[in-house]
Amino acid sequence: MSAGFRRVVLIVLDSVGIGPMPDWAEFLDDMPSDTLGNCAKLRPLKLKNFEALGVANIRPFEHLKAAEAPRACFGRCALASPGKDTTTGHWEMAGILLDKAFPLYPGGFPADLMSEFERRIGRGTLGNKPASGTEIIRELGEEHMATGKPIVYTSADSVFQIAAHEEVIPIEEQYRICEIARGLLSGKHEVGRVIARPFVGRPGAFQRTANRHDYAVAPPRGMLLDGLSERGIDVVSVGKIADIYLGRGVTRRMKTKSNAEGMARIEEAMGELERGLIFANLVDFDMLYGHRNDPEGYSRALEQVDAWLPRLDAALRPGDLAMFTADHGCDPTTPSTDHSREYVPLLAYGPGLRGGANLGTRASLADIGQTVAENFGTRVGAGVSFLNALR
Repeated sequence: MSAGFRRVVLIVLDSVGIGPMPDWAEFLDDMPSDTLGNCAKLRPLKLKNFEALGVANIRPFEHLKAAEAPRACFGRCALASPGKDTTTGHWEMAGILLDKAFPLYPGGFPADLMSEFERRIGRGTLGNKPASGTEIIRELGEEHMATGKPIVYTSADSVFQIAAHEEVIPIEEQYRICEIARGLLSGKHEVGRVIARPFVGRPGAFQRTANRHDYAVAPPRGMLLDGLSERGIDVVSVGKIADIYLGRGVTRRMKTKSNAEGMARIEEAMGELERGLIFANLVDFDMLYGHRNDPEGYSRALEQVDAWLPRLDAALRPGDLAMFTADHGCDPTTPSTDHSREYVPLLAYGPGLRGGANLGTRASLADIGQTVAENFGTRVGAGVSFLNALR
């Protein structure tokens, strides 16, 4: 039985966690993180529209008010899979629970793996250590330009990142190198993503470009977007969603360079799509502010999305469902620059949908995927739908 939502707009506020999960210490977090909570402690956040939806009804936050009559149904989701990274969170959201975490490389990648990679690409490499992308480009960019060796680095996430100047290694060659890495990184070294990180500029003024490209592990069959595709349901990807799922089930891909562009593309998609799922990721929170320990930038980004919410509301039609969530945390106020193991928010609302229902603590992000799947007449392998609670 369907709730009759013709369109679902699912927006991932990348890394906007709302407090530590009980097992946070098992995932190498330096301390319990609380991404939204700690930002709210530092100064009053101007989030009146999220307050009206009920974000502070999920749990108390300093300087944020709980709504007397929340416009949204509200709750929080735990991560059931062992991990705290983009791939883990988004896969779980699509109904895939991992048995084991993707591999991490806090000491860099093994020498034999790097030797084989260098042999296959016909170049040496620089770096091979965990690092901030902007910092390692600043550190090794000049040497890269002199030698033509790409910069390889990782993080606390399961990623093999390759940075290269677009004038030194043309972008198509950068992508070919990444494809070689993706083919090599299998079995015990099957990282969640290989990421091309192109940059331009001169020493002291390097800038990463919008030509980033993610090469994800292929998700197992049966995830949400597969089921929607089998039902003939359109899926519009905004931001890096299509990359995370290797484009499977995506009928239209809208790339973005920023949260602002992501919000504009969501509006554009809502003006064109008649029925289906708009699945968006707003990445600036994580990429620009969480990993760079910039709580003020993080807070401003939250306020910018909040200020945009009336535009989203104006684009919603009767029969639409909008949901906000996140994939993990990345607390900009802690010493760590890594992702954090946190609960994530869940807000669901739409025209004619009575808000105020407390959806509680969901055992898994897969509950979101199961809800979307049930709405469109299909199922995913994991998760418990809360569709009836929205009625």
